[in-house]
Amino acid sequence: QNCKRQKYSLPATGKNHKRIRVAKIAKKLRFESTFAVLFGLTMANADTIQVSSLPLPPAQYINLYTDENIRKNRAPKPPPPIQDSYTMFGNPFSNDDNIIRPLEAQGFKRLYPQHFDRRKELKKLNHSLLVNFLDLIDLLVHYPDSPRRAEKIEDLSLLFVHIHHLLNEFRPHQARETLRVMMELQKRQRIETTQRFQNHLEKVREMVKAAFASLPDLTEADLSSAAEPMDTGDESETGKGRGEGCHPLDRLMCELVDNM
Repeated sequence: QNCKRQKYSLPATGKNHKRIRVAKIAKKLRFESTFAVLFGLTMANADTIQVSSLPLPPAQYINLYTDENIRKNRAPKPPPPIQDSYTMFGNPFSNDDNIIRPLEAQGFKRLYPQHFDRRKELKKLNHSLLVNFLDLIDLLVHYPDSPRRAEKIEDLSLLFVHIHHLLNEFRPHQARETLRVMMELQKRQRIETTQRFQNHLEKVREMVKAAFASLPDLTEADLSSAAEPMDTGDESETGKGRGEGCHPLDRLMCELVDNM
């Protein structure tokens, strides 16, 4: 025991230091490999190209559309529509393909029949996923080097593919429901706007009626007294009539103003 204590109390130098470093690295690699297996992140080989499932950060696009670039017409134009095929997340796609391709076309074995209840199948797949995951945990604990580990990983991958495929088959229905909700919302907003406009129109009509009702009743005598003489356009006679009873200084002032 004393020897063991002395052995473990030695400073980490020389060969002992290298052994400790190797042990730590091996432990770390074993820990990372275990979690990689659990989450399906093991790589087929070291040359596998990692493709990001997320787009570039928004700053990569925002910096190209500054006010100066837009003013000088330097902002990039939108890309043209894709005609033939394209690549998304590392997978090739064609415009002629169906929105949701069948499993057989993708190279996967179908685990459920052609006609089925999607809710029941999703529940079954979820239960199978949990059972296979527990089996994989049991294999990793008791038989970490067993070849069945790879089989369980393939089974889990196949179950995830089927669950993902079933969820994708709901996407057209989800799109239709989303469009229906949007149209109902627009209809309700337009009805409310029309109703508010109608209410304002009724208020304006009531205000106009109240204004007409508040006007006094005019008789024919009031109308005749309020009538003004018509201007005949004879400026010479009118000027003479106005000038007869006008003060000379006022007449001079008017002439000066007219000549200005």
